[in-house]
Amino acid sequence: MRRAQDGCSTSFGELVRSYQRRAVSVGYRLLGNTDDACDVAQEAFVRAYRNLQQLDDPCRFGAWFLRTVTNLALNYRRSRSGRAAASLEKPSDTLGEWRNPTTGRTLVRLPEDDENGPLPAEMQSAVSDAIATLPDKQRLALILFSIEGMRQKEVAEILECSVELVKWNVFQARQKLKMLLEEFL
Repeated sequence: MRRAQDGCSTSFGELVRSYQRRAVSVGYRLLGNTDDACDVAQEAFVRAYRNLQQLDDPCRFGAWFLRTVTNLALNYRRSRSGRAAASLEKPSDTLGEWRNPTTGRTLVRLPEDDENGPLPAEMQSAVSDAIATLPDKQRLALILFSIEGMRQKEVAEILECSVELVKWNVFQARQKLKMLLEEFL
């Protein structure tokens, strides 16, 4: 991080490789569309590169960067909510997994049911739809903590709130999801 702040493009490239999957994954979870998620991740990297000098503590790059991703995704989501946009993707393209066309690595995958393998498509769709209805803070806390597997302290840094508020938002999100998905439980 310090080398990247000193202008070393190779070091910044390492940061991109380290955070690309997570940035696209968080963007996808918030937007539900791989193209939009990739656009948001790319814009976040551009902004991060331009603003590296503003980061005082290099150890906080991850939280700082993912806060940028979430803010951009939320802004994008709000801007498109005013206009109806039809997706050109097949429904199966927005569920399950998305692979980076260059490397072939899986960047986004919905969670699996440990006992029965991948979740059925109908349930994947219901879970995605239910998560999309959650209020922003609850959806973000749930996605970052439960799906991305981040520690509560990291989530609190990204959302700029207390750990207790993260816990509360995750709890509330899970309660709402239980209610919305009771037919599958």
